[in-house]
Amino acid sequence: MLHEKLCSLEKSEPHPQTTLCSVVCTGTCSHFNALSCDECLQLGPRCAWCTLQNFTDFFSINERCDTPEALLQKGCSGKFVEFPVTNVKVLKDQGLGKSANHTNVSYVAPQKMRLQLRPGSQLTFQIQVQEPEDHPVDIYYLMDLSASMIDDLKMIKDLGSMLSKEMATLTSKFRLGFGSFVEKPVLPFIKITHEELANPCRSVDYECLPTFGYRHLLSLTSSIDKFNEIISKQQVSANIDVPEGGFDAIMQAAVCGDRIGWQNNSMKLLVFVSDADSHFGMDSKMSGIVVPNDGECYLDDNNEYSMTAHLEYPTLGQLVEKLVENNILLIFAVTDNQRQNYENYASLIPGATVGVLASDSRNILELIMTSYKELRSEIDLEVLGNTEGLQISFTALCQDGTIIPGCKNCSNVKAGDVVSFNVTVELKGCLAGPRRFSLRPVGFQDALEIELESQCVCDCHQTPEASSAFCSRGRGALECGTCVCDPGFVGPKCECTEASWSMCSGLGECFCGQCVCHPSSFGRVYGPYCECDNFSCLRFRGELCGGHGECDCGECVCHSGWMGEFCNCSTSNNSCLSPDGSICSGRGKCVCGKCECTVPGASGEWCQRCPTCGDICSLPR
Repeated sequence: MLHEKLCSLEKSEPHPQTTLCSVVCTGTCSHFNALSCDECLQLGPRCAWCTLQNFTDFFSINERCDTPEALLQKGCSGKFVEFPVTNVKVLKDQGLGKSANHTNVSYVAPQKMRLQLRPGSQLTFQIQVQEPEDHPVDIYYLMDLSASMIDDLKMIKDLGSMLSKEMATLTSKFRLGFGSFVEKPVLPFIKITHEELANPCRSVDYECLPTFGYRHLLSLTSSIDKFNEIISKQQVSANIDVPEGGFDAIMQAAVCGDRIGWQNNSMKLLVFVSDADSHFGMDSKMSGIVVPNDGECYLDDNNEYSMTAHLEYPTLGQLVEKLVENNILLIFAVTDNQRQNYENYASLIPGATVGVLASDSRNILELIMTSYKELRSEIDLEVLGNTEGLQISFTALCQDGTIIPGCKNCSNVKAGDVVSFNVTVELKGCLAGPRRFSLRPVGFQDALEIELESQCVCDCHQTPEASSAFCSRGRGALECGTCVCDPGFVGPKCECTEASWSMCSGLGECFCGQCVCHPSSFGRVYGPYCECDNFSCLRFRGELCGGHGECDCGECVCHSGWMGEFCNCSTSNNSCLSPDGSICSGRGKCVCGKCECTVPGASGEWCQRCPTCGDICSLPR
């Protein structure tokens, strides 16, 4: 079995922020019968290939594959050993924050690296993250304007001014935006009579706006007066069912970045305000809308969601994808009766938080500030990109000196604090091409970009000696110490023609009329046509030939004193001798060391019991 034990870790430090770890295993790689350099590398991180000519004969080519130490002992000097080493190269590291003295400030270090791993090996490096001291903040206020939110609308008329005042103590770069939503304006979510379409609140004798899906009303701006003015102009609308179309609005606010005005370097907060649950996924099928949401922006010239009556609600998975892709943090500000629903949603959305909103939104300022400070006090790493075939683990080294294995987040972080994470990447097998992924703190724009390559191909294949004299005067190329023959030629040194080639039972190669059998980890393959082996015989109680014979070409040849197809029968009669010295009391024969009674009625270990044997008159006498 390949790599049964992990016995040690080799460590080196190619960069101050990285530690290289590769698995070292006992045993010799030659046991696994690699016939090429590439096959050898893929056996394990400690396997190397000797490219020295005439290092072995062709029939023991697998001996070229072994650990570097074993190859050296066999006489293969270091310059002939192909042994790629797992390593890491930092491509970009401009330091952290203001101390970096760069125009483009980064709060993640390093910013770019390349990893080269052997299959079965692992590598550990460190990433540092600094909490910015004056981070730009964009807050987009997304409000439910269904009729039940009418008192909330009155309460937030001065929200912009109050929020701006509070945020001024935390950042000098703050912007606000506003959007609203109600529901898809189709049956069965609304009434479609002419009167109800014009005024969906007529049943309660109130004048309100026609139902709409989502409207973007104010792009992100530093003008608090514009925000307050927009709020003052808003009117509620209405729909029939309790859940609203809030997830439609979140999707459009996330993907219409140019219209919303999200900055690349800002902390993007989407404040979702509602007193009702939200439709998602296939809920819209009840209205006959069956086209899946495609996650694209559909704001028309009036900044209104134009596909609200044509596309399904987004699924929760689609929302997660787009929020993460656009690096947007979601704050659910919902009433207490909806808290559990939105906590369930938030548990699936990276960086999302939930705050309980008063029935009239009187605590919205406190809720936003609490959520913002909570988000700023936590640094949580997320993995983005394709990591299939990789195993990634983390150890958090937090600002207070706490070390938390298996964790990728730190809490109670203050502005200017630096936290570190040790990241261990393990490669299970070879990759078809370079694998690219990134590590990014949730809510940050900066990230560590990683390119990973699997070391499964030997460099010696890149520089073959074409038409080598070693290969029967130019009948092939010399690669990695062995010949790769030209078409029409075969053999260890390309000395044979293909006309002499045969399959040798599929267990060997024919070189110039003679079969050379492949080595096998199970035993020996032999015979003129490689038709025989010493491991394919019958087994008894798990042992080949019962442990009392040798396997020869598929048949058991029993040791002296044993017989049978499995060599599991003793030829000795001693165990069949009855107390009177006869074999099976004269009533049976000894087979495989046990009595088989042949006289009718006889039984017992030695056939000694037989009620029906003898004279019929002797029984009553």
